[in-house]
Amino acid sequence: MEARLNLFENDIASRFAKRFAGAALVLHDSPLPKSVQELVSLRASQITGCGHCVDMHVKEAAAAGESEVRLHLVAVWRETTVFSEAERAALALAEEGTRLADAHEGVSDETWALVRKYYDDDQTAALVCLVGMINAANRLAVITHQKGGAYEAGMFAAVVAEGGGEVK
Repeated sequence: MEARLNLFENDIASRFAKRFAGAALVLHDSPLPKSVQELVSLRASQITGCGHCVDMHVKEAAAAGESEVRLHLVAVWRETTVFSEAERAALALAEEGTRLADAHEGVSDETWALVRKYYDDDQTAALVCLVGMINAANRLAVITHQKGGAYEAGMFAAVVAEGGGEVK
C-alpha cells in the first residue's frame, strides 16, 4: 500500500511538521528520562498500529542503548519483570491515555497516583504532553499510510536541526 500523502512535500503539512517537531524538542529536552520517552512512544504506537512510529521508536531506543529484550517485551509489559515501577506507571498512563475511548474515565485515578508517585511536576507534564504528541503523530501517520521499515536512528533529530527546532 502506497502512502496517501507525503507530509514533507505538502506545504501545509510540512509547515505543521516543523512546528510539531519544535514541540517534540521541548519534550526531548525535558527531565523525563529518554528511555521512558521511547518506551511510552513505542507502546502508544503499538496500540494505534502505527508501523512508521513503531519503527522509529524501536530504532531510536536501540541506538540510545535500550536492550532488545525490553524492546521486545514492551507490548506485554505487565507480564514481565524487566521494567521498573516508574516505567510501569508511565506505560500504564500511555495505554490509558491512548485508549481514551475504551474507558469512561480515561486515565484512572490509580494510574495517575502511580505516575505522581514516581514523577515530579515537570516530568509529569512532559509525560502527559508526550502521550498527546505521540498519539497525534500516530494518527497522522496511520491516516496517510506512512509505512515502517525505512527509518534510521537520528533521522528525526536531523529534521529538527534542519528546521532549527523553532516555530517559524
